[in-house]
Amino acid sequence: MAWVVLFISAALEAVWATALGASDGLSEIVPTIVFGVALTSSMATLAYAATQIPISTAYAVWAGTGAALTVSYGMLTGQEVVTVLRVLFLIGIVGSVIGLKLLKSAPPGSLQGRAGLGARSAEQR
Repeated sequence: MAWVVLFISAALEAVWATALGASDGLSEIVPTIVFGVALTSSMATLAYAATQIPISTAYAVWAGTGAALTVSYGMLTGQEVVTVLRVLFLIGIVGSVIGLKLLKSAPPGSLQGRAGLGARSAEQR
């Protein structure tokens, strides 16, 4: 359930980012209201998801997914230029998000996941 909420939160991030762009410096009332509601909802759902997903993973997935959705929307509406490199980089972001989702999280306080950074267990010292 937390992952579903996290992806909803990322979609809301794309909504508020797009609304912010459309608000003309928060001077257009409807996009400004959409921005405020989507921003608040996005933060609340991110906070909820982070109660069950490590914040480092949740934030990376949230930011990456939201950015990919925002750029994709811009390309679909003609506000962003579609290039092969842009599409490849978006695929890279989405692939990274999928990779983070598929990784198993190590329990808090464990050395799993840190061993590749040169950490040694007490038995190895």
